[in-house]
Parts: sequence; C-alpha cells; structure tokens
Amino acid sequence: MTRLSNEDQLAEFVRSARADKRSFEIVGGGTRRGAGKPLSSPSGGGLPVADVSGLNGIVLYQPEELILTVRPGTSLTEIQAVLAEKQQCLGFDPADWSLFGAQGKATIGGAVSADAGGSGRLRHGAARDSLLGLRAVNGFGEIFKAGGKVVKNVTGFDLSKLVCGAFGTLCVLTELTFRVYPKPRHRITLVLKDVTPEAGFAALRKIWHSALEPSGLAYLPTSMMPGAGQGTALIRLEGEQEPLKEKSAAAQILIGPCQELAEGEALFTSLGAGAPFGASDLDVWRIFLPPAEAAATAAALAAPLWYGDWAGGVVWAGLPAEQAGRARAVAQQAGGYAMLLRAPAERRAALGIFPPQAAALAALSTRVKSAFDPLSLFNPGRL
Repeated sequence: MTRLSNEDQLAEFVRSARADKRSFEIVGGGTRRGAGKPLSSPSGGGLPVADVSGLNGIVLYQPEELILTVRPGTSLTEIQAVLAEKQQCLGFDPADWSLFGAQGKATIGGAVSADAGGSGRLRHGAARDSLLGLRAVNGFGEIFKAGGKVVKNVTGFDLSKLVCGAFGTLCVLTELTFRVYPKPRHRITLVLKDVTPEAGFAALRKIWHSALEPSGLAYLPTSMMPGAGQGTALIRLEGEQEPLKEKSAAAQILIGPCQELAEGEALFTSLGAGAPFGASDLDVWRIFLPPAEAAATAAALAAPLWYGDWAGGVVWAGLPAEQAGRARAVAQQAGGYAMLLRAPAERRAALGIFPPQAAALAALSTRVKSAFDPLSLFNPGRL
C-alpha cells in the first residue's frame, strides 16, 4: 500500500503506474470496498493499493456563499460537524453504508464515487446535483479540473457529473466543491401506522407531490416495525417551528391522522445507510423504480427483509443466495433496475453491481472510460 498525501505525489504515482502498465486499487476510508465486482488485474495477481486517505481536510468554506471545498479523504463526520456549526448541511445527505460494518470512517470521496445519497436526497437531489466542481488526476497522470467554485449555470461539458457513481474507475479525485444548504432548525417524523404497502406508498407519493417539501418518505413492513399493524409510512418534515406545525396539519389532512416519532431522525439515518441489514447474511439489493411500482415490486420479491425509501423510488431488499437472479428480473419488469450492493465475492463477480448495459450505452461507456483511463489503471473490473 502506498500512502499519498498530496496531488503532485498522486500524479507521479499514476504516471509511474502508466509507464509500468500497472493497475491499482484506490482506497480512502475503505468502507465501500465490498461494493461492486471484486477487482481484477488485467495481468493477473493482486493489485497494489493507492491510499488517498492523506488527501484530507477542508480547503475552503464560505458559509455566506453556501460553498464548501474539501479533499476527498475528509471524513463525512468532520464535514457534517463543521457545517452544523453554521446551521448548514450537504444536500444529498451522504450515507456511510454502515451495512458493511464500518462506522465513522466513510469519506466524502467515497460517498460521491458511490453516489451514496441517504433518505434526505429526496429533497435536494443526488450528489451530482450538489457537486459544483472538482480537481482530479486522470489515467495519463495529468492533473485536471472541471466545473467551478460558484453556484452558476455550467457551459460546455460538465465533467463533474461523470464521477458521481463511477466507483473510482475514471479518475482519482483530489478536491471537491459542493453547494451546501441551510440546515432546518426543526424536524419532525410523522408515522402513519397499520397501512398495507399499497396504501402506505400511495400516502407517501401524495406527500411527495404536495407543496410540503418532505425530506424523508419511507415505508417499513410489519417485520421492521412490530406492533404497527400491516406496515408503517414515515414522513419527515422540516422548517421553523410554527410553519412546521402547519405542515404537519396539512400532511394529516392529506393522508389521515398520524403520530410523531421521537427517534425519527436516527431511523432515517439508519435506513439511508442500509443499517438494518448489518447483522444479516442476506444479499443486499437496492432496486430503483418508478415510485408507483414499489408495492408491487416488494410483493413480487417476497424478501424476508425489505423496506422502501424516497417515496418508493428505491426498495432495499435482502435476498438469500438461491434467489440472486430474481431481483434483476423483477426490477426490469417494473421498469427499473437492481443494484447488488452487498454479497459474497463469487456472486458479485458473477452478477456485477449493475445489470448489463444495452449495446449503445455500453459502447458510450467504453469511450468515456477510454478518454479518462485508456489503460484501465483505476479500480479495474469494479464495474
């Protein structure tokens, strides 16, 4: 493992790897290494590791301009603490994916590379909607920058969007600039109990399409919320105290009487991180769907452990090994796709993290990859 602490060291490391045609793994906090296909060296054998955790720290924070620039090895915990002092937050609600067993070590670079948005992503969008600009090193060992450090319309190719969800296969990040958002002073979680998945997801969609600006809409089946009847819909609302009371009243006019849940904030954090699957030996899938298909998809999966988030836009499901292929078929039938988030290495190798792309899209992806990293130096085989 080679520990790198600045951009110039990293660029030299990549140039050396390119000269030797030596692929390597990129590791920051190391908390998401279990996601995606096991890495494979084109020449066979084990892969050297580029440890970029030394590229950390806050470069620039302008709370009055809602701008934050950080190095990728900076922990989510540190960033959230600094922003909280100014009553601000990251809009895509980065999740640490604690279902892999590591808590408190996740970095901002890993969250962006894995497109790991939590429950709060519902309101302000995914990582790509908050990422304004970046600096990085490409597969030629060249340092480049994309985007900027101001909130404005971007002209030309907005390359910053490409790294979100690329799992470190395009470049090695060295700096990230985000738009941040005011953090609400108050939040409440409303609970609609004893509702079937069909009725629960319908209620969540009704809130989603309203003017209430929810920051969390989840559905938990009976197995996850004992004593709540057929299932539970969770609605998180935020704002100043008096307007928040009005929002709560309006929500209950729309969907019926609800109770407030004291531990709602911790519960939404847990759901976004996939924490309910932490002690399970099931394969963990994230199934992205048209929200109206969530209830039918959950019924078709018949998973022993599951829940829905983003008003049904994503269903998390734990499935036993013998049903490994079923998630993809069910997702495709519903007009969505299934991401294999956690499984033993042999199943991840066989199934991949995402379903195979259509020929035209696969050809485009290959051209993009070749433009950034023609020798496949970075995280080879992960996608």
